[in-house]
Amino acid sequence: MTVTEWLHFVRGPLLGFSVAVFVLGLVYRVAHNYLLGRKGSLAKPNGSEWGPGLATVYRRSLFHPGMNYRGYFTLIAGYTFHIGFLATLFLFTQHIDLFRAVLGFGWPGLPPAVIDAMTILSIAALVAVLIHRLMDPVRRLISDFQDYFTWVVTILPLVTGFMLVRRIGPEYTQMLTWHILSLELLLVVTPFTKLSHMVTLFIARWYNGAIAGYKGVKV
Repeated sequence: MTVTEWLHFVRGPLLGFSVAVFVLGLVYRVAHNYLLGRKGSLAKPNGSEWGPGLATVYRRSLFHPGMNYRGYFTLIAGYTFHIGFLATLFLFTQHIDLFRAVLGFGWPGLPPAVIDAMTILSIAALVAVLIHRLMDPVRRLISDFQDYFTWVVTILPLVTGFMLVRRIGPEYTQMLTWHILSLELLLVVTPFTKLSHMVTLFIARWYNGAIAGYKGVKV
């Protein structure tokens, strides 16, 4: 198989397979959590669930006075990475062209210089998170293979994409193939690792707030 043929396979059937695994895997993850169910409460409700649940999702996404420096670091690094990653994915003009080809419509993108800056900031945030994990004795103790593996899987699309745009490394077609493969690896891995927190995180926060609201506890 030539480099061009391999590229066609990677951005054709293999990409479709990866997207299917990603979507179906996350649907299964959410459905599995829902089907686990919970025992019905015999206590009389002292409040609503939806309001406190949504309020908890909102509040736990913000800074608060009781947060220590580790909490501030986690939030700042997390927002830096996620905003940069999403902007790179959805507002890079070449990515928008791909979405337009698939969806039939597109949207305005950001200038290349802005995308470059956000990509670099996202990579820097991930590196900072890794250094913090390695230097913090508690985080280092509780970290396992999956933590480091998902870190590598997450940073690869950003690094290969930056190298591709800046013509760093192998020939363009080969580098494009590696970039798409890195994204497909991220898609396939996400539903079966801690990366699935992209959907379960908000469900868990809502659930905690809803339970407290049902009991009439202010959270």
